[in-house]
Amino acid sequence: MEAQKVDMFMMMNAKFFESHHVHAVREKLLSLDESKWGIVQSLQFKDPTTSLIVSLLGGGLGIDRFMIGDTGLGVGKLLTCGGLGIWTIIDWFMIMGATREKNMENFQNSLY
Repeated sequence: MEAQKVDMFMMMNAKFFESHHVHAVREKLLSLDESKWGIVQSLQFKDPTTSLIVSLLGGGLGIDRFMIGDTGLGVGKLLTCGGLGIWTIIDWFMIMGATREKNMENFQNSLY
């Protein structure tokens, strides 16, 4: 794929990935052929900042985990009222990283 297209994609979407994954994403995009560009452009990523806001407001009910696709953890969090509040507080610090990891999984699954 053209380096200019890849650089444009990375400028627009780097915030959706962990910093240590950005180089791997760029290398993967450079190795793809042009026929995959439509797939890459159509990918939808979850915003980590939005996940943090949802976690602050509805984290005790597991809404943050449901939103990023961790259904099992969302059900567990819902049934335990956020782990009696402890799990909710821990997720305030971890949800942005979990969202970025889910985005990376989504990226990898769509291109392989």
